[in-house]
Amino acid sequence: MCGRFTLITTFEYLISEFDIQLAFDEELFANSYNIAPTQQIVSIINDGTNNRMGHLKWGLIPSWAKDEKMASKMINARSETVDEKPSFKRSFYQRRCLIPMDSFYEWKRDGKAKIPMRIKMKDDSLFGVAGLWDTWKAPSGEAVHTCTVLTTEPNDLLTDIHDRMPVILPKEKQSIWLDPATKDKTELKSLLIPYNSDEMIAYEVSPKVNSTRNNSIDLIERV
Repeated sequence: MCGRFTLITTFEYLISEFDIQLAFDEELFANSYNIAPTQQIVSIINDGTNNRMGHLKWGLIPSWAKDEKMASKMINARSETVDEKPSFKRSFYQRRCLIPMDSFYEWKRDGKAKIPMRIKMKDDSLFGVAGLWDTWKAPSGEAVHTCTVLTTEPNDLLTDIHDRMPVILPKEKQSIWLDPATKDKTELKSLLIPYNSDEMIAYEVSPKVNSTRNNSIDLIERV
């Protein structure tokens, strides 16, 4: 699964790296060393013309849901079955997004212990993770925009750490995923594969990352 990640960059670099035409105000952006489910996270969609950057609440609530209770169980979607599950099928064909990250955390089992690991690109670059989004109307009438992160089998680097990893899309494939005109299941699912492990590294970090209350630069330091 993918249950925690970081986004440490500048607003200007985000705009240029993901070819953003429309975005929220810069003052609404802040670096985070410990992004967790239920938080508002930076996300990118395409409206048919422009790449738009905004915030989506992490934990998908399908538009047809009676309440928001299921959101905590919907932070990830398995890419193998995403086109079949009622909660994700509509979004898979109509509402796809990218979630910018510069690393994510995973917990490696060592006996009964769980060791927090940070996984990132060797060159420290940003990457875009495939996601889905939807809009749910609360009883108050408020429109709640939510998202989920797609996962796939681990690459060689992640195999010894966890049995799943987020779907990282190569830069040249991101526009295909975002394009709302893309409807072909075979084409879309061909994108949902493990990322090249040769470009990534993993290292142990402080157990302080276990608590979402902690959000400081020391969380990403190598132990």
